Amino acid sequence: MKEGRFDLIIIGAGSGGIGAAIAAGRLGLKVLLLEKNSRLGGNAAVSGVSVWEMGAGGTGIPFDIYRRMKKERDAIGIYSFNRHCAWKNENGTSQFPPGADLTIDPTLRYLDSLRRFGARSLKEDELFVRKYWHGVPFEPGIYQNMVKKWLDQMPDVTVRTSETYSDVAYSDSRIEELTLTNGEKVSAPFYIDSTDSAYLVQSCGREMLFGQESRHRFDEPGAPETPSRFVNGVSLIFRIRPTERRRVEELPGGIGKDCWWRDAFPLASMVQYPNGDYNVNMLPTMDGQEYMEWDPKTVYQECKNRSLAYWHYLQTEFPEFQSYKRVGEFLSLGVRETHRIVAEYILTELDVTTGLNGQKHPDIIAIADHPMDVHGGDNPGCRELSSPYGIPFRCLIPEGMENVLVASRAGGFSSIAASSCRLSRTMMQLGQAAGTAAYVALDSGRSFQDLDIPKLQDLLEDQHVQLSWPMPGRIRKHIGKERCDSE
Repeated sequence: MKEGRFDLIIIGAGSGGIGAAIAAGRLGLKVLLLEKNSRLGGNAAVSGVSVWEMGAGGTGIPFDIYRRMKKERDAIGIYSFNRHCAWKNENGTSQFPPGADLTIDPTLRYLDSLRRFGARSLKEDELFVRKYWHGVPFEPGIYQNMVKKWLDQMPDVTVRTSETYSDVAYSDSRIEELTLTNGEKVSAPFYIDSTDSAYLVQSCGREMLFGQESRHRFDEPGAPETPSRFVNGVSLIFRIRPTERRRVEELPGGIGKDCWWRDAFPLASMVQYPNGDYNVNMLPTMDGQEYMEWDPKTVYQECKNRSLAYWHYLQTEFPEFQSYKRVGEFLSLGVRETHRIVAEYILTELDVTTGLNGQKHPDIIAIADHPMDVHGGDNPGCRELSSPYGIPFRCLIPEGMENVLVASRAGGFSSIAASSCRLSRTMMQLGQAAGTAAYVALDSGRSFQDLDIPKLQDLLEDQHVQLSWPMPGRIRKHIGKERCDSE
């Protein structure tokens, strides 16, 4: 069996793992990136969540990726809100009863995608939403290939897909070695867990959070009086394509036409790809708690059946969809929430609502402004924010572990905070911070707990990561350069 020694080992190549690998690779670390699936990308690609929603903070590596993808035809674009079910036509009818219709707007730039906060609600502030809410849809296949090519060009970064670990050597609060599924043993002084449920941390027997915490646990007024097993809902996203032949596609045998799993069909977010196709995200396809209770072998088929019934509903109730054909669903479910770590600091509802001006954390390494956004359950909905908030570095450090960071939606967040800071660009920023932190730790000989935070923050700002609001002029000038000629 081979043995490999690295500076940094990253488990999981979703948004957080990609951000960590690129950041560490650019700083010259010897990196091993492991991904259990056959391709990179996680939720943002394999599950079809191939839209970066509008929001503050997506300036560092996400912008670098955007510029690279701009070189490819129909690879990436920026959308505006075209129609929405909450807004009315002149005759008082809903503009778009199925949900949200978000279409590519070629007049927009990346800077236009970097704010959400400030609206009372989508329904109440149509003009504000039309002005500021612009997301970034991209072709998942091109995204995967571009990221893989970029990482392959880094001489000290090794990417292994269809590979993960089978055993962890853990003692005295440190991971010493991993045994891979092929029998190889690998080790590094530092590790980053970018899996969706912090599986590496779980393998070391550490305490995890799951479901809704009680109101008193983190002093959150929006939390329930007693804890629950509720987690945010999941989606099986499918894709539709314009066609010249108008028709209602037949349902496969055995699938009902009615919504058998709830009182009525839900709304959907429909985002146009640069090539004219649409990404259809039923909100949600399945409640999160129900998803956790289903057998993994059958839950995907159930969600597929629901999405087929939903597509039939769209075509029969809204004739404009008869000019589209369904071209398939994505290979895995888009999961919004599972387990989360108990970290040195837990981001809470108070952090999210207080915002940067009220937070006193000295170790902010990313900012965000997405609402507290719950899909499914007894109390779904969005609570918009009045300002961006910061995410402390301590949220990435599992309590009691010395050489591991978590850069994924499984970080140190309460359930309420996780509903806000779970988006792909935010996860990529956490990964960029984690990969840079590994460099700082190796360079100084310090642990993550004793890291030189001002040095980490300086390096992140040198990489054009926004850590304050409003955006510093130097970063704004960089983001204004949409062409990528030198990379």
